[in-house]
Amino acid sequence: MGIFTDLNLNGRAPVRVQPKIGEWGPRGVPSTRAKKVQRIIAPIVFVLVLAGLAALFYFFYRILIPQG
Repeated sequence: MGIFTDLNLNGRAPVRVQPKIGEWGPRGVPSTRAKKVQRIIAPIVFVLVLAGLAALFYFFYRILIPQG
């Protein structure tokens, strides 16, 4: 199984008893593949945004605190 939980909510249920998308829940539910991609992209985006903010704060710090 791995580190994370199983993203397939149907599990081992036979195809004949699995609900169609939208039959019991909202339409446009992300697929298992989309959820896996989001689990990879979210931490990468978080680190990039954090690095950008750190660079911005460092830039303003250098401007506001003169180095003599």
